[in-house]
Amino acid sequence: MNRRPPSRRRFVASTAWAGMSLSLLGMAGCGTQEQAPASRFVLLDGNTVDTASFKGKVVLVNFWATTCVTCVKEMPSLVATHNKFKDRGFETVAVAMSYDPPKWVNNFAQTRQLPFKVALDNTGEVAKAWGDVKLTPTTYLVDKQGNIVKRYVGEPEFDALHQLVEKLLAQA
Repeated sequence: MNRRPPSRRRFVASTAWAGMSLSLLGMAGCGTQEQAPASRFVLLDGNTVDTASFKGKVVLVNFWATTCVTCVKEMPSLVATHNKFKDRGFETVAVAMSYDPPKWVNNFAQTRQLPFKVALDNTGEVAKAWGDVKLTPTTYLVDKQGNIVKRYVGEPEFDALHQLVEKLLAQA
């Protein structure tokens, strides 16, 4: 029997789907709230911000890449979400993946005038800390107490996301 090995494209696609399925299954049964990992985000301007500084705020942490079509597509909705809630204790951090060239990230952020914090994860440590993120976009919504309330793999349904943000902002 002469079997050809699967093509690289088919292997990568099936591996990605398997990983996404496992990620989604893992969140589907998530009944307990997990504390957001202690992380230090290195921003494009060289400053840093820690997750501890977000206590008392609702935070959206978005892992993305300039080469990710869905990430680029959802960015205007992330901007609109940030602008809608920023004056009410809402923060957004867009974390560029380690494989994304910093020049590309900087150019993307400048040309689109992103109004929120954009971080570079040059070492991949931040993505690893947040559940070993490999698929983009992956977005986390964190409550005022620092608990991960929701994880989205792929583009969120923004009306539902806005409803959840409203609910979290209303909580003490």
